[in-house]
Amino acid sequence: MIELGKIQELEIVRKKEFGVYLSEKPGDEAAVLLPRKQVPEGADIGSRVTVFIYKDSADRLIATTSTPRLQLGETAKLEVKEVSRIGAFLDMGLEKDLLLPFKEQTHPVRKGEKCLVSLYVDKSHRLAATMRVYSHMSSQSPYKAEDWVEGTVYEINPSIGAFVAVDNRYYGLIPQKEIFGKVREGETVQARVVRVREDGKLDLCLRQRAYVQMGADAEAVLKVLEEFDGVLPFNDKAKPEIIQREFGISKNAFKRAVGRLLKEGKIRITEKTIERV
Repeated sequence: MIELGKIQELEIVRKKEFGVYLSEKPGDEAAVLLPRKQVPEGADIGSRVTVFIYKDSADRLIATTSTPRLQLGETAKLEVKEVSRIGAFLDMGLEKDLLLPFKEQTHPVRKGEKCLVSLYVDKSHRLAATMRVYSHMSSQSPYKAEDWVEGTVYEINPSIGAFVAVDNRYYGLIPQKEIFGKVREGETVQARVVRVREDGKLDLCLRQRAYVQMGADAEAVLKVLEEFDGVLPFNDKAKPEIIQREFGISKNAFKRAVGRLLKEGKIRITEKTIERV
């Protein structure tokens, strides 16, 4: 069976001036054209060729020996080549670009942007892309707690957190309580695995363990102090939203950093300020 959207090995069953026709085996009625410029040198009737099957601009099945950047059901980050009135067109490594319909975008994409998508067959039996990749993620990751991973943020739910495609293929979640500062859809993040759930999904954190992170947070506090000419107009009892706005960290992390600086004699705390010594 010739499968749309997949790489497969097919046999040359007929030759024409403009190319060759491929099928699973001689005698099969279904055959697909491999254009002449794509035919490997020395290939003849009976030769088997590895090809990817898609549709040309006339909506006909066609084969190519070029390797696409993703196959049916896979996910990959593709670049937006242009945005039209029907959606965005993505570079999937073939002569024909891949359509990402507006209804399959989780946020409006722009030319030059790289977005994480999955390949599917739409109702018109054409290949298309979707940014709704959750169902295409795998829970069979090789990672364990305390590993550092890289992934793409593909959805943000204010009440749950940021969903991350680790290695662009595994389920990951940064819980809302672990998000400090801005995290954007499409952003590539480095994260620490906090735990592996029973179902294999990964809980992630963008920060080191508290005792490791404390030094970096203390340096961040000192940097902001310099921006305020050595005097912060609030102390360690400041509201969490103020701390988040100025430092991008939690109140607990801020208090740990301030405690360290105080112990090292680098700051002093008054009733209304924190001052550099």
